[in-house]
Parts: sequence; structure tokens; C-alpha cells
Amino acid sequence: MDRLTPLPHAYRLARRDAQPSGTVVMLPNGAAFGGETVAICAGPCSVESREQIRSTAQTVAARGANVLRGGAFKPRTSPYAFQGLGADALKLLREAADACELSVVTEVMDPREVELVCAHADMVQIGARNMQNFSLLREVGESGKPVLLKRGLSATIHEWLMAAEYLLVSGNPNVVLCERGVRSFDNATRNLLDLSAVPLLRTLTHLPVIVDPSHGTGLAALVAPMGLAALAAGADGLLVEVHPNPSAAASDGQQSLSFEQFGAFMRQAEVVARAVGRAVPAATFAT
Repeated sequence: MDRLTPLPHAYRLARRDAQPSGTVVMLPNGAAFGGETVAICAGPCSVESREQIRSTAQTVAARGANVLRGGAFKPRTSPYAFQGLGADALKLLREAADACELSVVTEVMDPREVELVCAHADMVQIGARNMQNFSLLREVGESGKPVLLKRGLSATIHEWLMAAEYLLVSGNPNVVLCERGVRSFDNATRNLLDLSAVPLLRTLTHLPVIVDPSHGTGLAALVAPMGLAALAAGADGLLVEVHPNPSAAASDGQQSLSFEQFGAFMRQAEVVARAVGRAVPAATFAT
């Protein structure tokens, strides 16, 4: 009888030695996750109107972002909270991004909506609440679109990598991991942003890793410091919430940067990125 030799990791395709040089995930406009230039994904938590998403796209592109983020379908704890504009928001995102030479990343929540979201987005986000929605993981994996996989609210590193394995085993090699904080006993911040996960994952997996300091802290004043720390720790990019008027935002205004704050943050990010041998994207749109 032949003897079976167990593999050293349960995540066979995501493990570091499956691709020692590392994976670089490219989007149509040239945005790269895993290259020398970090990816900067910026935009509102929710798409609220054409004017809101257009002005945000113009501003973040002019300050160096290369991916436009924005929620079309919003998973909210309360059923009475703003749930997003749905399919209309997808069209507005695509329109604003194309006008500013940006790629689009947005969340999909339902396997039945994968085809619709993929028709408008360049990268599909699987949110923290759906990290272990295995039917959704399979459907998104089979779509072939690049995937941004957020860490679950209480997920271990192993569970997160196993979720990535579902995408990889479905035939999709273009997976980016996003650290967005985990729940802790302390409610002083929205989540506990685990920046140690960034250098740790670089030893465990070949997949690019980015950080979301907006959800990771829940406080606008902490977004820039933790975003800069993420770059220093080796993150391949950032996911930052930016809104024209955070105090009037339909969702997550307390953790969103204003246009002025985002501009200041990008100037600092350029310095930190250079210090660790990386670069931030060049501005693609002049206001």
C-alpha cells in the first residue's frame, strides 16, 4: 500500500513556497498589489449620489490613489440602516472611475449578484462578514476577477488563509488579503488592527497583503497614523475611506477622511513608502 505524505500546510496553494517570488495582482489601469508601487484604494463607504462619487474619484485620483472603492451593496448590522444604492451605485462607480483612470473595487454579498458586480468592477471584495461564506467564495473564485478578501471579524490567520484557498482552488490566482482588524474586549476603537499580521503573512503566503485602517480603527484621527504604520510594516497597499463631507455620510462618516485629510495623508505616505523602498502611485487626474 502506498504511503501518503501529508503536505506541510492545509492551505496548499496559498503557502509561501508555492510561489516563492510572490504574487503580483494587476488591475486594468496598471494598479498593482505586490509590486514596488503600493496600491491605494480610496473612496466612500457607500455610493450616495453621482456628484458624491464623481467628486471623490476626481480628488483621490489627483492625490495619488489608483483604485476607487465604494459600497453598492452594504452589509449593515441594523436592517433600518442605509443598505446602499445597489445596481445604480455600480453604474455610478464605473462612470466615475473611467473618467479618472481608476480601477474599481466593490463588495459582493450574494452569489446571485456576482455576475452583476463583475460586470462593473475590476476587483471584487469579499467583506469580513462573508469571509467564510463558502458558496460565495467558490462563485467569486470561478468568476476569474481579482479578489480582495477581508479578514473575518474574529478570524484567525489560519482561517483567513483557508478562505483564500477556496478562491485559489476554484482557479483564481488573483487574490489579495486585507487586514481590517478583529474584535477585542476594548471598545475604545472599532476593532483591534492587527498590523503584526502583515509581516507574518509575508512568511506564510505569496499573496499580497493590504490594510484597511478605516475599519481597523473606526476613527478618522487614527486612519493616517495606522495607514503609515501599515506601509512601514510592509503592506502592499491601503484601503481608505474618503468622503466629501464625512459628518453627513450615510455610513461610516466617523472613520472617513475628508478630502483635505486624504491629501495630507498621501503626502506622508509618499515619505514612508520611500523609506521602506516602495512608492505611492502618481496622480492620474488633475483637478
